[in-house]
Amino acid sequence: MRVAYFVGAFPNVSETFVLDQITGLLERGHEVDVYADPPPAGAPAHPDVARWRLVERTRYRPRGPGAFPLRVARALPILLRGGAAARATLAPRFGRDAASLRLLYASAPCDGTRYDAIHAHFGPNGLLAARLRLAGAIRGPLVTTFHGYDLTSWRGSYADLIAEGDLFLPISERWRSRLVELGFDPARIRVHHMGVDPGKLPFVARTRAAGEPVRLVSVARLVEKKGIAYAIEAVARLIGAGIAVDYTVVGDGPLRSALEAQIASLGIGRQVRITGWRDRAEVAAILAAAHVLVAPSVTSSDGDQEGIPVALMEAMAAGLPIATTRHSGIPELVEEGVSGLLVPERDARALAAALRELATGPERWQAMGRAGRAKVEAEFDIHRLNDRLVELLSRAGEGR
Repeated sequence: MRVAYFVGAFPNVSETFVLDQITGLLERGHEVDVYADPPPAGAPAHPDVARWRLVERTRYRPRGPGAFPLRVARALPILLRGGAAARATLAPRFGRDAASLRLLYASAPCDGTRYDAIHAHFGPNGLLAARLRLAGAIRGPLVTTFHGYDLTSWRGSYADLIAEGDLFLPISERWRSRLVELGFDPARIRVHHMGVDPGKLPFVARTRAAGEPVRLVSVARLVEKKGIAYAIEAVARLIGAGIAVDYTVVGDGPLRSALEAQIASLGIGRQVRITGWRDRAEVAAILAAAHVLVAPSVTSSDGDQEGIPVALMEAMAAGLPIATTRHSGIPELVEEGVSGLLVPERDARALAAALRELATGPERWQAMGRAGRAKVEAEFDIHRLNDRLVELLSRAGEGR
């Protein structure tokens, strides 16, 4: 099977779920081409990118100069090379994508190739692929995976994708319902989770030695919807109550400076640290040494929401009890009182209470950890999910 992947910037260290699907298909003997924007200069890349020579498999969309006259000048060679398909991207029906020349630029790496499946991650990339297919720049059944922001904070119209898409794969039941609300055909929707490899995340039964601080960890991109500011406030409350805590935040992002300032203002710099990005081996080691995973996700001010965070799956596979929020699809993964504790969004007091309950009840950790591991193995194992994905992609065009 030959599959085209439509993604944003690639490679993207914060979207390992895309990488795991691509390498999963390659491991199963399928051929993959990636259509993407170039990553930012100096961006880190996962070792699997080099191992599988994925940059060589990627067809990059050219960066368009900002000024419209320059964009027009750069567009002329694309029009000449692309022929009828390139000209079709300028059709008025494509609105701003046509007028801005975005669709024309996106057609540049396309050559009309027919694929057994075109798989787009995130709704806007699915819409882009649908329009390129309508223009004749690419051919094949179109499958789109929806994650979160694409059904919450993205404000465009999915009319072309609703009409042209062959299969839609929301990553949670919550997003399946949202797609139906937006007018997507329920008969073409299948929930398909993202997943992790439990075999690379050894289960560790959590215990706490006498006098040892409770080691908390978060693994997250430092943006508003991850809610790390509320975790920092909750940890400060625990420290104020005399509970020995050590909190590590693994990740980076635009809010890092603000979060570090919050830590300093609360006077908890000895107990709380932000490490920046770490590779998978380093994250696995940090998870193995921790006692509790904290994931205080929130709906951001622009409406952006999570899907089901992969960091939660990794932590549960490793045997960590979870403190998290009743946000988006998280309750589909974390069961209240069984594998973790769930609290309302943006409630640092409630989060502190949950963390205190876990900190003072270490006898519950192992049972929670085993329940979490079992949940991941049963429903979020990337190997089983990739086997199912192959079946879904191979049958995507049936009945259309």
